[in-house]
Amino acid sequence: MKTVILTGASQGIGHATVQRFMSEGWRVITCARQEIPSHCRRDPLWTHHIVTDLTDPASLDAFVRGANEILAGEPLHALINNAGVSPKTAFQERLGVLNGPIDGWKQVFELNFFAPLKLARGFASALHRGKGAIVNITSIAGHYVHPFAGSAYSTSKAALSGLTREMAVELAQLGVRVNAVAPGEIKTEMISPEYEALIPRIPLDRMGSVQDVAGVVFRLCSDDFAYVTGTEVFVTGGQHLY
Repeated sequence: MKTVILTGASQGIGHATVQRFMSEGWRVITCARQEIPSHCRRDPLWTHHIVTDLTDPASLDAFVRGANEILAGEPLHALINNAGVSPKTAFQERLGVLNGPIDGWKQVFELNFFAPLKLARGFASALHRGKGAIVNITSIAGHYVHPFAGSAYSTSKAALSGLTREMAVELAQLGVRVNAVAPGEIKTEMISPEYEALIPRIPLDRMGSVQDVAGVVFRLCSDDFAYVTGTEVFVTGGQHLY
């Protein structure tokens, strides 16, 4: 049985991705800042969920230790760095170049950029044993100015795209593939009505679903993509073409 570790599993893309991997028979180990609903734990393949604050170095280290103890020397076949944040200021604005505290930027980068780096290091040995794959969840906002994302979020995702390329080269010597998935406008619990105005700029004329993203993430971890590394897949309905 193959094993995947996924961050930010409690809702949205992360939750849908957990469900996709379980439907394919994978064992799942997850973390999030909050517990997951009890009904989600009924599937025996979702073996462990660890409440973790990935912006807290001690909490992240504890998660790495705990998950490696769960693996107990067995191989890890996939790491999905899904957890991310795009906070608002006290004035309900996204963090930008001229507004919001710089410490807020540091917190965004801690979760969106440094956590994937630290987790890749922490699970490198287990991934090596499994000849596994890492998928970083980036964003269309990391490549284009987005009206609602905010500069802190967008630049952190751009940095994660760059990190994906570097990780792909360095981890190739361990037999580990590293790719990224860049979602566009995906309908989740956190989406706001203002995003509807972006639909006319999407060639497929709809917002994406969390299942659209989860399917791509899963396939990147499958044997069908065994010769693919250092790639970023846009799951945007064609929005990135403009």
